[in-house]
Amino acid sequence: MRGFLASSIGVSCAVLTLPLASPASAAGPIAGAAVPGSTQSLPLAPLTGSRAPEAATERGLASQTVRSFSLVGVVWDDPAARLHGHVRIRTRANGTGRWSGWQELEVRNEDHGPDPGTREGSSRRMRGATAPLWVGASDGVQVSVRADEAGSGETRAPRLPDGLHVELVDPGRAPGEDAPADPAGPADPAGPAEEPDGPGTDAPDEAVGAGTDAEPITSAVEAGLAPLNDLGIPGPWKGPEESRKPGRAVGKDTPTERTRQAYVAPRPRIVSRSGWGADESLREPDFLYTDTVKAAFVHHTATGNNYTCAQAPSVIRSIYRYHVVSSGWRDIGYNFLVDRCGTIYEGRAGGVEKPVQGAHTLGFNSDTTGIAVIGTYSSTAPTAAAVDAIARLTAWKLGLFGMDPRAKTYLESGGGNLYPKGENVRLNVISGHRDGFATECPGRLLYDELDLIRLKAARYQGR
Repeated sequence: MRGFLASSIGVSCAVLTLPLASPASAAGPIAGAAVPGSTQSLPLAPLTGSRAPEAATERGLASQTVRSFSLVGVVWDDPAARLHGHVRIRTRANGTGRWSGWQELEVRNEDHGPDPGTREGSSRRMRGATAPLWVGASDGVQVSVRADEAGSGETRAPRLPDGLHVELVDPGRAPGEDAPADPAGPADPAGPAEEPDGPGTDAPDEAVGAGTDAEPITSAVEAGLAPLNDLGIPGPWKGPEESRKPGRAVGKDTPTERTRQAYVAPRPRIVSRSGWGADESLREPDFLYTDTVKAAFVHHTATGNNYTCAQAPSVIRSIYRYHVVSSGWRDIGYNFLVDRCGTIYEGRAGGVEKPVQGAHTLGFNSDTTGIAVIGTYSSTAPTAAAVDAIARLTAWKLGLFGMDPRAKTYLESGGGNLYPKGENVRLNVISGHRDGFATECPGRLLYDELDLIRLKAARYQGR
């Protein structure tokens, strides 16, 4: 088993831009192997001047210089422990000496992650974690974690969980990406400067990766797929019985049988894991499959909106490393990711056309697929390109398993804060994360687009 932390290397959501590659090249595969990134894991201590009784309610990290990083989050030892409080960070842009304002990290408290009692959810490597935040190329950090004040009838404030660390993630650089440039200053915290089509408009095909030309399959787990946008895509996955049990691991060469289904939409363009530069040595080597895909849960990554589409592969590599190295998951939690330009990316390994079990919706990771839009959509609306990409992706993925995007289905809860374990829950075939777990995700403004996504996905299926 790999060591948990990369600290041995030295280790409901004012950011800097980090140019990597043109949006056009970001939509296609990146040649060659990824250059590994790194994680700095720094313990949080009682803040200077804190009295002993306050040490459990206020911890942090004084401003200091560190190795370059682009994404930050806070983790703690016990994944079942809840952090009742506020986590704030500020960062310094690489080589500029300029510090951002204080930014608050989303304290997720279990809404994402593997289902309890599963092989992945029972791993001793698991840790509690905030949502990560993309901050761009930075070389300085300061952290403050403060517990909530005592509530009515309580004699003391909630205690912070043990083992608090700040995780500073460097995504590395894949061949074909540009080296980080000297940043010119913080971007507008309200959102990225370059904005594609707004909500309610139709994005051109090239913006959503819906071209008709097949591209090379560059990921081993995509081997054997039909060409892009080929209507002859096989039907539902019917693997051997032993591999169709939730949470059961099988190898990448597991045989499958296919039957054609009606209403299978064209497969949209999907950037493979090698396309965004995944370091495959980080994840567990085998794959987890469930019986089928009955529903799709839509998420936002809560990493902020200050990224360019050319940076999306770097953001995904950072989330991947944070999920695996910092949080102790077997792989990135989402089955797919979508950037603000509508480019779709392969998430968790195992085959984009297969029912890969993810770690995206606590209690409902079996028989579902998780799609995360990169960004935070509580007060910022998703782009039309991203909305359309979700519709195209769900039309294809759900169609493979005979599901109508406008319908409802029953899912058995694996345990969560809305539904007890074993309860049979009726949910929309396309649901938001908050439908299965009490959380802000996927943000109010992205959640408001789900009706449109359902209608568009059904139209793409020809219903």
